[in-house]
Amino acid sequence: MKKSRAALLAVLPLLTFLAAPAAHADGNVRCNAGPREAWKAIADLRKKAWMEGWTVQKTQIEGDCYEVYARTESGQAIEAFFHPVTLQKLVVYRRGREIYRAPGFSPP
Repeated sequence: MKKSRAALLAVLPLLTFLAAPAAHADGNVRCNAGPREAWKAIADLRKKAWMEGWTVQKTQIEGDCYEVYARTESGQAIEAFFHPVTLQKLVVYRRGREIYRAPGFSPP
């Protein structure tokens, strides 16, 4: 009994780490979007994500970009950044790793 408890206590920090949500990989994403009056509605962004086959879980403004938390058609959790004026998809992360970057886009 003592051995199994000790083993559980040893593994518990690892399990906590694995269960934690992915860290924001976005640290330096900048869109240079200009004044918010020119931004498209966030509802348009949700529709665009839906058209890609994503199930949107959350949308928000992160700095001067739109940020989307969603699941892909295959069920993978992703975090994506869009330009708020053009709604161009700029960068997508899965589990903290970049899986897509728009051609010519480079975060500062």
